[in-house]
Parts: sequence; C-alpha cells; structure tokens
Amino acid sequence: MAAKLIALCGRVWCSTLLASPPNLLLIIADDLGYGDLGCTGSQTIATPNIDALAASGTFFSQGYVASAVCSPSRAGLMTGRDPRRFGYEGNLNNSAGNYSTRPELLGLSPTEHTLADHLRAAGYATALIGKWHLGDAQPFHPNRRGFEYFCGMLNGSHEYFVGADSKGLERNGAPLRRFSNPYLTDFFTDEAIKQIDKQGDRPWMMMLSYNAPHTPLQATKADLQACKHIEDPQRRTYAAMVVGLDRGVGRVIEHLEETGERDNTLIVFLSDNGGATDNHSWNGPLSGAKGCMLEGGVRVPMFWSWPGKVQSGRTSDAVASSLDILPTFLAAAGAEALELPPRPSHEDKTNQPAGNGPGALDGVSLLPHLVEGESLPERRLFWRLQGQAAVLDGQYKLTRPGHRPAQLFRPATDPGERDDLAASESDQVRAMYKLLGDWEASLGTVPLWDSSPYWWGASARIYDSYDPRPEPK
Repeated sequence: MAAKLIALCGRVWCSTLLASPPNLLLIIADDLGYGDLGCTGSQTIATPNIDALAASGTFFSQGYVASAVCSPSRAGLMTGRDPRRFGYEGNLNNSAGNYSTRPELLGLSPTEHTLADHLRAAGYATALIGKWHLGDAQPFHPNRRGFEYFCGMLNGSHEYFVGADSKGLERNGAPLRRFSNPYLTDFFTDEAIKQIDKQGDRPWMMMLSYNAPHTPLQATKADLQACKHIEDPQRRTYAAMVVGLDRGVGRVIEHLEETGERDNTLIVFLSDNGGATDNHSWNGPLSGAKGCMLEGGVRVPMFWSWPGKVQSGRTSDAVASSLDILPTFLAAAGAEALELPPRPSHEDKTNQPAGNGPGALDGVSLLPHLVEGESLPERRLFWRLQGQAAVLDGQYKLTRPGHRPAQLFRPATDPGERDDLAASESDQVRAMYKLLGDWEASLGTVPLWDSSPYWWGASARIYDSYDPRPEPK
C-alpha cells in the first residue's frame, strides 16, 4: 500500500514511519464493570490475559465512550462521529414496537461511513465477529456497511449456550446451525482465530465484538468452578463470564504471537459502556452505571497495545474517547477518511450527516500520543440520552439529570463524583450550561427514535442510589 500523508490530531503523520500497514484489532466487551479486571482493581476476578494486554501498552485512566447504552455507543465508535449529530441517540431494542419512528430509520444510516468502509477502501480485509446492534434490516447489515465477513448477532443480546436450534446468529446472512463450541464466547474466539488465518499477506481490520458479560447471566461449569470463592451466585456467574472473556482475549493474543503477527497488530480493548445494574458488575471507584451520564455510565477501561510502537506499561491521564478509534486506525494504516455524501435535500427526511469530509470526524488520532508521547489537547465531550445530558470540558463535567438539578464535578480527581461543586462554582455551571445548550442547538436533527421507556426510570434510580461501593464478595 502506498504511503500517504494524512492530517489528523493537528499534525501530519506519515505511514512510512511505521513500515508496512499494521493489522488492526478492536476488542469490545459488553457492559463490563470498570473495576472487574485485575488491572482496574478487582481482587476476586482473575483476568491475567487482559491484564497482560493492558500492561503491554498504554492505559487511559479517563477513557470514555460516546453513549451510556450499547447501540448509540457503537454508532459513535463505528463512525468516529458523535451519534447525536445524525439522530442516533436512543438504544435499539429487539422489538420495533417500542419505537416512535419509521422502521426504515432503525439503524446506522447508510449516509454514514463506517470504520470498515474507510479501511476496506484503503485495501484492508474487514471482519466483524460477534455483536452488531446497529440495525437488523438489510440496509444496515454489516456486509453492506464495509465488513466483508460477518459472523455473529444483529441484535443486542443472545443466549450463551448455542446449538442447532439457535436463532439470531448468522454468517454472512446465512443462519448458523453448527458451532465449533457450544458456549458463545468461545465460539466467537474460534471464529476470530479462523478469520485471522484466512487473510494471508493482506492487512486486516477485525472488530471482535464479544457480547460478554451482557445478560443473560450464563457461564460454563468450569468457569463457575474457577469463581467458586465468590459468595453471591449471580455475581459468581457474572465473574465466570468475565473469566471466559479473558480466556478468549488470551487465545487471540497467543495466536497472533504464534503466527508472528503480534508485533504488526495494533490492538485496542474497551467496553461499550459502563457496567449495568442487572448483570451484577462492579464499576470500581466510579459513581453510576450503564444508562446514566455519571462516570460509571460513560467511562470505561480502554487500553492500546502495539509492541515496539505504543509505549508499554504506561497509564495516561489524557482524556480519550471511543470516537478516537477510527481516526487512530486510519493514521496507523496511512489511510484517508472517505468523504461523506452530500447532505440530502430538505425534502428527504432520512438521517442527514452534520458535515462532510474528514473534518466532520469528532474523534482525533491518538497515535502521536501513543507512539511518541506527545500531549493531547484538553477535550470537550458531550452526551445525551432521553432527557439527561452531560458535557466534559477540561477538568469540569456538568451532568444534567432529567429529574433533578444539574451537578458539577471534576472527574479526573473525583471519579466517584462525590463533591458536587454546583453551589460553590455557579459561574462555572452557567458556562457549562451554555456549552451544552450551544451543542444541542447545533445538532442537525432530532433523535430519530425513542429508546425503551425503561431507561427513564432506570436512569433516575441510578442517580439517586448508585454510589461507589466495595467490590462484592
């Protein structure tokens, strides 16, 4: 692939400095608790493989995702763009009957380019293994969104024990009836390894999108036995699912090492949002959980590894976002972002992108920071979900719940958000409210559907009751 010069993160990066284009591996956990890894503080769940991956690279202590629930979080990651800009605010549930919109809008709009679109145009083989959750209908199918290969589920969750009668799992549009392993986490790992072996000399990008440890709580007997020291039976099952996830990550890394591909593979690991209240996860020092704008909803374990390139054994206190994955991958590949199509006319009521070209990306390339240790600028990030919203601007974060007054925190030094500064720093509150209001006024479209009403009550309960607590036993 010819070397290209691309301007990302305020500087020019030359892919010739990185030799041949690397393989790109994105590993996503689903509803993983922030504290449920050894490297983030767990004393009860053994995750040696994920811990080793984190130690081999750079861990971001303030790593954020684009939304506090699965589907819009993945829309932001997949496009490198704030999903609210193109109307993707609410979650997608399994039943279209829960939405107040036209069915043809229920998914990631074809007017948005995906990570796979960009990299496939640059000559990469592209594969998605696992969870999609960006639309079930054909216009939204992964094989039509840049992924040459897809094996997994289109919707947001699935039973973990699978067999010939399983539904909702497919390979490139064909229903799956035979499985290399009856446990879904291990099956997805098998598929990832097989797909890596098929690429030959072609650079590849893989999104290994595990659904673990999302509900339903189901684990193998062996993994449950490994967690027998955990007293609560539901917490024990959750922990066993994390053990299975760790095993999968370890098998993939081991295979890359055995095949000589590890040194030429840039890997990022993260969760799609914070741990959920219904899967018995633990968000460590963070307040809140999945579904709310507190740190436990939008702050996740995030680390990058690339032997000999990304600095190892390092914790960065810079703010990073899942929106940065797309531009960072493009920078590593020496690839240019595709132009977005022109905005539809006012007569077209489908999704409308808020801008065109590479400048429309909301993420930045982290590569200069990861490889050369360059400083990242202070970040401004926004979130909104069904009546609640938040803005992070430098050291301050304003959280606006839908049912009570706004709160002001400094999350870098107060991750548990215990010290509400709203009363003592009223000028800062007004400044942050203006930032949030200006952002909301700038959005190009209203939300294109409603989430399940569940999130209204669930989010309110989290704000009112979910404080940092010790790790469950």
